[in-house]
Amino acid sequence: MTEARSQPLPADGVAALDRAIAILDAFATADRSLSLAEIAARTGLYKSTILRLANSLLRGQLLERLDDGRYRIGPATFRLGALYQRSVVAVDILLPIMRDLAERSWESVAFYVRSGDARTCLYRVESKHPIRYTIREGDLLPLLTGSGGRVLAAFSGQPGEPYETIRKACHYLSIGDRDPETAGVSVPVFGPGRVLLGALTLAGPSTRVDTAFLRRMTPDLLEAAARATRAFGEDASMLEQAARLAGAETVIGLSSP
Repeated sequence: MTEARSQPLPADGVAALDRAIAILDAFATADRSLSLAEIAARTGLYKSTILRLANSLLRGQLLERLDDGRYRIGPATFRLGALYQRSVVAVDILLPIMRDLAERSWESVAFYVRSGDARTCLYRVESKHPIRYTIREGDLLPLLTGSGGRVLAAFSGQPGEPYETIRKACHYLSIGDRDPETAGVSVPVFGPGRVLLGALTLAGPSTRVDTAFLRRMTPDLLEAAARATRAFGEDASMLEQAARLAGAETVIGLSSP
């Protein structure tokens, strides 16, 4: 939060949401906590309204109530701020790398993140081919099918095979796993502390994107993931080594992105 505000609430929008935002926005940078009376003075809201909305904010960990009855900003706001900061940086780092891959391969490139027991397409660069593997940013896909999902699962600790092998090879090739007409290969991207940020996937129609093509592109994809990982501030030696080995080894898996 930056500065507290006392201006009137807008007439449009959902009133309860506007008032909840006003409560959060009442906290200035220098405020460690605020009393109910201070929040009421800064927002112009009735104390009964603040108490009702504060209960929802407390459940969502957007506010915390201290032992003396005062309120402070909750830990969920830190998490949201970190997500915002990471997403802004991610666009700047990932999209140029993804565009370069799509330009060199002429196939579609996507970046997936884990969403519970599923995965979400966060960023997407389309193939130049008129016939291509199409998925939209924001689409939700299964976690345990497709190369992107399997890489996310592997580096989230999924036990057994093929996940043990994926963790060693740092890539997974799939043909017809999720969709019988698509094929692709995926690799992990890491952030500081080797936290898994997502999976970088190159994919296309299986009539054009065959095993030989995916074998050729795997080192390039691993090198791209290494560049992204370094840009995020993490050591990429594991990915660099995997890129060197990928050309000589059998690409792991034969089962759509």
